[in-house]
Amino acid sequence: SSPKWTGKPLRANGFSRILRSMNEYSPLISEFGSAEEEAAYVEWLKAKVVKSLADPRPPVPHEEAMARARATIERAAKRKKAR
Repeated sequence: SSPKWTGKPLRANGFSRILRSMNEYSPLISEFGSAEEEAAYVEWLKAKVVKSLADPRPPVPHEEAMARARATIERAAKRKKAR
């Protein structure tokens, strides 16, 4: 039978733990080679989110961000072509 939905993420339901115990840190289940690597990444990501949320600058509108990204890609393509 299927697991009952509890409204919590699968990780909170222990699903992730069960999968890992079946095949410890398989690349099909986890992107990390060890629990330590995963913990270090999670801490890095949390710090990055906290820093971003604390940034007093106004947000960049989506269209502006995409225009900046396109310009960066175009400059890189021109540099590559010039080689």
